[in-house]
Amino acid sequence: MAEATPLPLAGVRVLEFCQTIMGPTAGMLMADLGADVIKIEPAPDGDKTRRLPGFAAGFFAGFNRNKRSVALNLKSPDGQAAAHRLVETADVVIENYAPGTMAKLGCDYETLKAVNPRVVFCALKGFLSGPYEHRLALDEVVQFMAGMAYMTGPPGRPLRAGASIIDIMGGTYAVIGIMCALKDRETTGEGQHVQSALFESTAFLMTQHLAGEAITGTETPPMPARLGAWAVYEPFETKDGRHVFLGLTSDNHWNRFRDKFGLDHLKDDPNYASNEARVDMRPVTLPMIAAIMKQYDHDEMLALLEAIEVPFSPVAKPSNLFDDPQLNAGGRMLNVRMPTGTMTKLPRLPIEVGNHDFGLRRQPPEPGEHTAEALAEAGFTAEEIAALVKSGAVKLGSV
Repeated sequence: MAEATPLPLAGVRVLEFCQTIMGPTAGMLMADLGADVIKIEPAPDGDKTRRLPGFAAGFFAGFNRNKRSVALNLKSPDGQAAAHRLVETADVVIENYAPGTMAKLGCDYETLKAVNPRVVFCALKGFLSGPYEHRLALDEVVQFMAGMAYMTGPPGRPLRAGASIIDIMGGTYAVIGIMCALKDRETTGEGQHVQSALFESTAFLMTQHLAGEAITGTETPPMPARLGAWAVYEPFETKDGRHVFLGLTSDNHWNRFRDKFGLDHLKDDPNYASNEARVDMRPVTLPMIAAIMKQYDHDEMLALLEAIEVPFSPVAKPSNLFDDPQLNAGGRMLNVRMPTGTMTKLPRLPIEVGNHDFGLRRQPPEPGEHTAEALAEAGFTAEEIAALVKSGAVKLGSV
């Protein structure tokens, strides 16, 4: 699709000193929105995230599209000097290394602010300013620390969420902060220091539970043991042993389900006149619904529920998303190259803004793939680049 107008962040240059998920998410979001994101990777081997095994094997390919890669040895004076020259051309720097690391590498905010007073420097950390700010954190650490794991698992069995939601959320909040700082710069002419953090992001997600406890005066139980707000809000087994989630959250939902599935005898029963009344009837209602669902095969039930316009869902696995008709509509799945060279479909940025195409412009880069290109844009001569390569301060990509 031809881009009718420039992408919203076209002309914004970002230097990303990041690894794993939180920082790379922020960089990828800005890249998808049109920014020129240059990923600064350690020379010679690149971001260690590239080599993670197991459930982390998809981290790099999943969160580094639409970026360029420059490989620098920031432990060398020449590598630091090269980074500073790149900063002269940048609007934004983002980093998510352990506290104090960027200072050791000569690339902390105070140093880079002297190089480029207009730069917006965003640090993505475990904690914002305060008594914990020097602690290390991980997605899983803060899920336990802020009560999310407690709320997710059954009583006595705290459980982390099934995706790195806090890393991704923290990266998203970072972009909001960066956008605020870029807007401020239009008035002040100067950049500023921005921070986003895992722990505070998780605490923000706990807002509904904190407010609920303040209102009810009772401690909120874990979600599997929660006191339901809706009468029918559960997964049910179908005839063929699969499962469908059904949420009847309004009177209209209930009435349509009741009329479709032969529950006419409840039409004038005051115990079923409102959601609040039906909540009290859950011990009777849920077995009744379960018996109905067991009469139908999975796909047949999905079609019936869609026809009567009530909230429902198959109980899917991640692999089901590859061929999901909704995700594949309008090119919303991007063909991304994996480290193995195979191609797979991954979801694009989940927003629609006018006629902008937030699609795939660059595959996840090889380590140092764009080193020579980016250094030349920053004013390095071919001789200077060759000298940096010879000293080991930079690495050129193989492609």
